Amino acid sequence: MRRYETVIISDPDLSEEARTALFEKFKEIISQRGGEVIVLDEWGTQRLAYTIKKKPRGFYSRVDYCGTGKSVDELERFCRIDDRVMKYLTVMLEEDTTPERIREEIARKAEAKNKPPVAEADAEESDIEPETAASESVEAEGHDEKPEEVVAQTTEQPHEEE
Repeated sequence: MRRYETVIISDPDLSEEARTALFEKFKEIISQRGGEVIVLDEWGTQRLAYTIKKKPRGFYSRVDYCGTGKSVDELERFCRIDDRVMKYLTVMLEEDTTPERIREEIARKAEAKNKPPVAEADAEESDIEPETAASESVEAEGHDEKPEEVVAQTTEQPHEEE
């Protein structure tokens, strides 16, 4: 199976029940053709870059699913026919995958996001104090001046001759 993602812009004036019925139809089309819906995200109503079907806003949603070419063809055919769908775009994400593997990957990402980054915090701490590091970097550049003298020289404004 291949993994696909379809972004759909539907009519923003649809009721919640009509929108739910539309999403159920998407799930039904995909499952009838041997596919399986993994995630259905509702992004909500947003302003469009240009008007579509005389509407300045659209309801965005994303369907992440595994399926065959037949399921994609049928879903896109349905989107072309149905007046509730204003625009759609389908992209293939993975060539060869299974729904179980994708769910495991999503679970791992969610777990990693919720887990505090202990290893990163330890890596950020260093044994060198900031004052020592600043003086070492000035010495490494080969300057004999103290950092205060360098700052004083750079803040002086040159006098303009008239």
